[in-house]
Amino acid sequence: QVQLVESGGGLVQAGGSLRLSCAASGSIFGINTMGWYRQAPGKQRELVATITRSGSTDYADSVKGRFTISRDNAKNTVDLQMNSLKPEDTAVYYCKVDRSYWGRRSDYWGRGTQVTVSS
Repeated sequence: QVQLVESGGGLVQAGGSLRLSCAASGSIFGINTMGWYRQAPGKQRELVATITRSGSTDYADSVKGRFTISRDNAKNTVDLQMNSLKPEDTAVYYCKVDRSYWGRRSDYWGRGTQVTVSS
């Protein structure tokens, strides 16, 4: 099992910044892509950004140019730097990792951290 713990969420004004962090622990061997997803009230959970072990990134169009995802493979952490935040960024943000080990592929999710952006 992999345990994921997110931190860094909070309440900020529009135009402000937050940095989310996610630390993976437990059975960390075989972790591949790490990423951040978010879910706003009444909306479907959506991809925000992902990053591979080699550092290749993918971003949702709505956050390109404002958010930056990064990871530290030695520490098994993934961060999301969020700048120029907008009220529509308000959501619960979830850390996700996929793990492939001994022929098994599994997804693991954190419990989520609330990000609220006020006008």
